[in-house]
Amino acid sequence: MLRTKNIAAVLAGLLLAALAAGCGKEGSPPVKGPRADQLPRYTVDTGFELPGSPTWRKAHRRGYLVVGAKEDQPYLGEKDPASGVYSGFDIEIARMMAASLGFEPKTIRFRTIASANRETALQNGQIDYYVGTYTINDMRKKLVGFAGPYYMAGQGLLVRTDENDIHGPQDLAGKTVCSAAGSTPYQRIAADYPKAKLVAYDTYSICVDNLLTFQVDAVTTDDAILLGFAAKAPDEMKVVGKPFSQEPYGIGVPRGDNALRLALDDALEENERNGNWKKAFEATLGLSGVPAPKPPPIDRYPAN
Repeated sequence: MLRTKNIAAVLAGLLLAALAAGCGKEGSPPVKGPRADQLPRYTVDTGFELPGSPTWRKAHRRGYLVVGAKEDQPYLGEKDPASGVYSGFDIEIARMMAASLGFEPKTIRFRTIASANRETALQNGQIDYYVGTYTINDMRKKLVGFAGPYYMAGQGLLVRTDENDIHGPQDLAGKTVCSAAGSTPYQRIAADYPKAKLVAYDTYSICVDNLLTFQVDAVTTDDAILLGFAAKAPDEMKVVGKPFSQEPYGIGVPRGDNALRLALDDALEENERNGNWKKAFEATLGLSGVPAPKPPPIDRYPAN
């Protein structure tokens, strides 16, 4: 009875959050967000100069950075519908980068940019950089630049905490698995694990609702997104097994602004050394119960 009440409470919270954020978005804001007192504090490099970067010069003249982000990914990039405040691991990455570039993190003006519009926003100067589960790949490098990666995501599996039979994709035969319609994770399960029973919906939040009500056995997408959902209700859901793909998340910058790209690479390395990266993870995605992983090596690829 207690477990039924707990699931009902989680679902009620998810429903309220989904209604507040608007229907049809991929991942509704969590019932509760990261605690401010657990987040790292970033020291602003007041003497920082980057005259070789036209993006930095423009931001310096206006006095603040404009950063593209997601607003509907739990504990990654989410916007509180009441206060308008953004929070999550990606948001913390954006803030620590701002401090290293000489800007007070609190002055950042976040702008929600849909995945399909990221390259255009960077090319048109609508944003200075973008942090939002943005996978680095060669095709995108032809359109924008990338600092990082700052996190190595990969396809994972979210299950209920009382699930003891699923430890990885090899255990999905006969199991009902939910993913977003037409997504790469859906297609990978269909191709590589055909004995799984696949179902698809428009959003991952619907998959999670169905997981909590025992209509599906697992949800699959990037493990970072799944960790965010698990952080909403760690007593009800968990991420299992090792990632079975590689999705290096990078910071998108205007193509050709190599000075900014390399400065962000430097900033990432410094924040990994001084512990800020780990603290940011632990205060956000780490609330899922998963310990902070080792950050991936920075890819300082040649100027293009």
